[in-house]
Amino acid sequence: RVRRRHAGASGQRWTGNDMAGEIRSTKPNSLQRFIHRIVSIGAFRAFFAKYMHRLDGYFLKIAGGKYSLSEFGGWTIIQLTTIGAKTGKERTMPLLAGVEAKNFALIASSFGREHNPGWYYNLKAHPECKVTYKNHSSYYVAREVFGDEYDKYWKLVASSYVGYEKYMKIAAHRHIPVMLLEPKI
Repeated sequence: RVRRRHAGASGQRWTGNDMAGEIRSTKPNSLQRFIHRIVSIGAFRAFFAKYMHRLDGYFLKIAGGKYSLSEFGGWTIIQLTTIGAKTGKERTMPLLAGVEAKNFALIASSFGREHNPGWYYNLKAHPECKVTYKNHSSYYVAREVFGDEYDKYWKLVASSYVGYEKYMKIAAHRHIPVMLLEPKI
């Protein structure tokens, strides 16, 4: 189980009903679309796949958990805390998310690399997770979506970043999962 901690200096705990409804997905402007194209180019993609989560993590620490470096690209960045599938230890990763009502959608593209990202396997093994956004945390339950839901949430998240369509082609050898995080009741 994800250990429950207070969400920031205010000590206020957010429940599943509080957070996602306050986050708005936005369409990227022309500068942000240019940034997206740069990030999805081969050599840059390899760099960002390896280091972007670390850069975001450091930036989130410096900014007191309120801002990530990736947000300058116009993306909604959440911090996903999962329990490791193999280790049983907490793992926190900044991720790009799509927002619909109180739910978050995540694409497990791993920048088009050969394997799915570790957080995907963590959620499959332990679906209960914590999402932190702007220093507010809430608990969610993850499930993989298929069929019409897959198409719906793929489009939702991919509409904010053109790279996902490139990753779909690069990773044609594997199915790229889409995970839906729903508030824990």
